[in-house]
Amino acid sequence: MYLGKNVSDRFSLQIGALAEKGKVVVQRITPEVLTEMCGTSNHQGVACRSGDVPMRDLQDILPGLAEKNGPILLVLLDHVQDPHNLGAVVRTAEACGALAVIFPKRRAALPGGTVVKVSAGAALRVPMVAINNVTQTVKELQQNGFWTIGLDNKSGRSLWSESMPEKTLLVVGSEGEGLSRLVAETCDEIVRIPVSGSTGSLNASVACGVGMFEWARKWGVQS
Repeated sequence: MYLGKNVSDRFSLQIGALAEKGKVVVQRITPEVLTEMCGTSNHQGVACRSGDVPMRDLQDILPGLAEKNGPILLVLLDHVQDPHNLGAVVRTAEACGALAVIFPKRRAALPGGTVVKVSAGAALRVPMVAINNVTQTVKELQQNGFWTIGLDNKSGRSLWSESMPEKTLLVVGSEGEGLSRLVAETCDEIVRIPVSGSTGSLNASVACGVGMFEWARKWGVQS
């Protein structure tokens, strides 16, 4: 981790305490070097180098899901391609208690530095599960007791019309294209988020966030 020499003492102490807790080495450098390293001056005085985000297989997490008692939310992205959207989804997934974010290995955004940054580090804490086939994954999770709900901006019942099940797989389509036909046909049901105005649809990560917190409203952590 790199910390600018011009940051306040209070901020420096906060970063130092967090770094010590995570066993991360902090190096103090001049703000000019930090700006050159980041390629922008919009770094707030701190930067971190991270390795690749570990990606897990679905088979790695299925035994743990089978043993878990209580509500479970999983999120499956149907070829979301913008890493900023992936990062935003992961950040919200952690916030509402989702146990994993699942995404295809091909023709989709993969977790990297941008995803870690946008997710505020959640991509290093939430299991990131890479799969080969979205439709087959929906079927496999159905066989493992998950009710699969696909989000669509035009068809299906309203998201508000009834509660989401205790064990839910929330499936969100790609930017612009939405859910692929085969994935939509495989889901147990399709729901839509009612919207007003002329835009007609929500950003993929925003729609996913709405869906996740609708599940969390009943099954998530209560304040």
